[in-house]
Amino acid sequence: MAASISCTEKLSGERLENLFGESKKLRESAAFSLSGSRYKLNNSGSFSSSWEVEAAYQVAGCGYENGTCWGTEVGWVYGSLTEDVLTGLRIHTKGWSSLYFDPHPGPPAFLGCVPTSGPGSMTQQKRGATGLSEVLFNKHSPLIATVTGKLQFRACLFYSWFVTWAPRSVPEICYTFLPAYCIITNTRFLPKVEEPAILIPLTLFIMYNVCTLREYSQAGQSTKAWWNNQKMERVYLASAWFFGFLGVLLKLLGISETVFEVTQKEQSSSDDGDEAENNRRFTFDESPMFIPGTTVVLLNLTSLSIFLLRLLLQEKESKVKGQGEVVCSVLVLLCYSPFLKGLVGKGKYGIPRCTMYKSLALTLLFVLSLL
Repeated sequence: MAASISCTEKLSGERLENLFGESKKLRESAAFSLSGSRYKLNNSGSFSSSWEVEAAYQVAGCGYENGTCWGTEVGWVYGSLTEDVLTGLRIHTKGWSSLYFDPHPGPPAFLGCVPTSGPGSMTQQKRGATGLSEVLFNKHSPLIATVTGKLQFRACLFYSWFVTWAPRSVPEICYTFLPAYCIITNTRFLPKVEEPAILIPLTLFIMYNVCTLREYSQAGQSTKAWWNNQKMERVYLASAWFFGFLGVLLKLLGISETVFEVTQKEQSSSDDGDEAENNRRFTFDESPMFIPGTTVVLLNLTSLSIFLLRLLLQEKESKVKGQGEVVCSVLVLLCYSPFLKGLVGKGKYGIPRCTMYKSLALTLLFVLSLL
């Protein structure tokens, strides 16, 4: 408390105005808050006087923050597409603590709709991945904040896990290619089915899925919701998050700058059964973000075809390997079922031909390089 009061004594006059702007009422409120006191608007503790409403309108004006420290030292921190994460990280770095406030019973504080189409959801996810990657590589990184600031170690672990979502896309794509690579080259990365060592990856796989399914059940979500989110996380990692991470790398190299991509607003034109069913279908466009997912599907289909061809030829000289890898390849295809359906879909529900040709070229290049 003494530190807050001494800090308030320094924040006077011109410094307060530079920080919080021209509103006298806002500066008084900020000074009281920093000193640990409670600033009362009036006897009832709510906005009622005309000058109070006037002050609120003044602060809410678009040009109020010009010439102040809003966006750097006060309010939401600018400089990232995920300003909420960056602001929270800056607050915790300064030693402030936070709590979760859930007024119950009562309506939710914020309600909104996420994009339902494939391109819209990809754009939104790419924007988030770009912002989180910017936080990871700037001077406010959680690791730096723990060493030079007051960010607690547990908070550092959470922020580090959160802002590394986009870089996870690189090993994720490699893992989706790994089963196909082993099948095509007739090698394996898993132990044989008859070996006891196969229990290690099998146990880890079962434990992870049981734990995540239990979390969904505790949150009141269905098994279908769990499976849909598992699929979409794989899809986002190999598409939107990968391109978001790639965009930040290009920014760090000075090649290009990140931009705020606006999500297209959507509105259903009908409430009938067919329209509701179509709204649940994944849609595509000619965005390059759909190329990695399409390539993953084509590559794994190719590898499974090669495996079946070997079985039909009944190779005797070299025993056919990779039963575990075949299971992994099938799981990859199940996770990428929206792209699998897009191969035979029509219109906006089908993968565009230009995307298909590019993915087919990448698949052929990968397969021919292994033969």
